[in-house]
Amino acid sequence: MKKAELVEYKRRYEDSLQEIANNLETYLEKLLIGYERIDRISARAKSPDRFNAKAIKLTQEGKPKYVSPLVELQDQIGARIVVFYKADVDSVSAVVDKYIRHVEVQELKPDSEWEFGYFGKHYIKALPLDVIPSNIDKDQVPRFFELQVKTLFQHAWSEANHDICYKPGQELTSDQTRRFAFTAAQAWGADRVFEELRTELL
Repeated sequence: MKKAELVEYKRRYEDSLQEIANNLETYLEKLLIGYERIDRISARAKSPDRFNAKAIKLTQEGKPKYVSPLVELQDQIGARIVVFYKADVDSVSAVVDKYIRHVEVQELKPDSEWEFGYFGKHYIKALPLDVIPSNIDKDQVPRFFELQVKTLFQHAWSEANHDICYKPGQELTSDQTRRFAFTAAQAWGADRVFEELRTELL
């Protein structure tokens, strides 16, 4: 990535992206008014440091992963909806899908049934024009944003896991890896039990 691209991103971050993220958060809150089992709705603009870290990533062949990161990075603005139960992930996603078109959706889960780890639903969605202030040049704004929809337990585990595990130069011991796997299994189990109890009692 060229230095000029990072300078330009910093300018956009300060001049428009943070305001757009705030507007997007409000927009999502309005879409979901009356939905009771939502813990939080948040949106943020990717910080310049995190943008830079992703923009300079290389492929396995050692070539730049992104030729034009200002255009290619689709999570310059990200939003998250955290809900109570697993069934709420689908119902909340369906409400948002009525109003905001998605171009990509991923149901993230471990590769094997014998593994426990990150679960969640990730969308790449078209950024609503309503959240872009009229004084901002739309050509300087990303066309898409990332939306994550998770349960409380999925959110809590992924935040703690990311905070502890992903430190530069850190390598986990086999015992530490097993303990992280144990917490992941507990989070998965709690989600399942609460969903079963919700079905039985609500």
